[in-house]
Amino acid sequence: MVILHVVPTYFPAVRYGGPIYSVHALCRALAGAGHQVRVLTTSVDGPRDSDVPHGRPVNLDGVLVYYFRSRFLRRVYWSADLWEALHSMTADCDVVHLHSVFLFPTWVGARSAVQAGVPYVLSPRGMLDRELIAQRSTAAKRTWISLVERGNLARASRIHLTSVEEERALSELGLALAPTAVIPNGVEPPASILLDTVSADVRAIVAQGFEILSFGRISWKKGLDRLIGAISELPNARALIAGNDEEGFTEKLRSLAAQFGLGDRLRFLPRQISGADKEILFARARVLALPSVSENFGNVVAEAMIRSLPVVVTERVGAAEIVRASGAGVVAGSSQKDFAAALAALLRSEQRLVDAGAAGATYAREQLTWDKVARSFADLYAAISRERGASSRPCPLDDAA
Repeated sequence: MVILHVVPTYFPAVRYGGPIYSVHALCRALAGAGHQVRVLTTSVDGPRDSDVPHGRPVNLDGVLVYYFRSRFLRRVYWSADLWEALHSMTADCDVVHLHSVFLFPTWVGARSAVQAGVPYVLSPRGMLDRELIAQRSTAAKRTWISLVERGNLARASRIHLTSVEEERALSELGLALAPTAVIPNGVEPPASILLDTVSADVRAIVAQGFEILSFGRISWKKGLDRLIGAISELPNARALIAGNDEEGFTEKLRSLAAQFGLGDRLRFLPRQISGADKEILFARARVLALPSVSENFGNVVAEAMIRSLPVVVTERVGAAEIVRASGAGVVAGSSQKDFAAALAALLRSEQRLVDAGAAGATYAREQLTWDKVARSFADLYAAISRERGASSRPCPLDDAA
């Protein structure tokens, strides 16, 4: 099949977190299975552009990626060049897969697909949640939903959700306007740790030791205030909050930790973390904590599982369902007290930690490989193509840089 993915931004713009990794991993696995995979995206990377060629294909792991500039209205990733490319490419592909909502590439991608008579899948990527909408730009988002997103969702051949929790959130908003398909994100196998490449700040943290790891984007939606309160109820526990902080949220968390008198029992590492730094933090932790207010999936949960690291998550984390199914840890209530109790229950039993870690690793290796996830998507694409009477055709602009 010829599959066209449309996403606001892409590698190397890893500052945008989980979707950057998961969309590329899916595309790479689809290409590895023999499908022709194209990605149309912008080069937006914070206030600057990624250092990539524009308007011509770049081959990333067998995936042809086309980057286009967003010269203004960058917050919504507006790009006339991307729009023009969609008009020229869409009709020659079997299916279009749109990632995100509230942004220009999704809107123009849906329009182009409809005009070309090509079916499309829309993945909201966790952005359609009542609580998240209430927290940020509520009036603008509700207006966009009314004028744009309802139509995009209703015309989709499928709405893809990564979890039952994300499906619930969509239904709660009254936006399950097309058939839905729940397919989880996959997970990459862990990399080898090269100790001589571990950064100095990570070495210092590892030397001091910690039991509880919170890893990922440092954001209000991650429920980190809840985690800090829970740590205050565990007298001997030491924790690390690590990850990129685009929102400048760390200082608020430091102040909260000081109010609880946590001292050096809680440390922060507010930066992008990858490679050996990431691997050694996972290896030295005893439990991963993800107390999110809302999380459509939670890639870090699968990352912990495949590394045999037990997890504690809240019920609002999409990956909670795989934690329950696998026995990889504990799904806690949303209160600080419940989360503290769940952490304490795991940490006081070494055998329970070992059993949960082993169960999670087995499940991740059997059920969450990207090859398996890609097969599920390929089956979905084939089904909707048959429904529309689509047939495979060559896609233009295939000369990779």
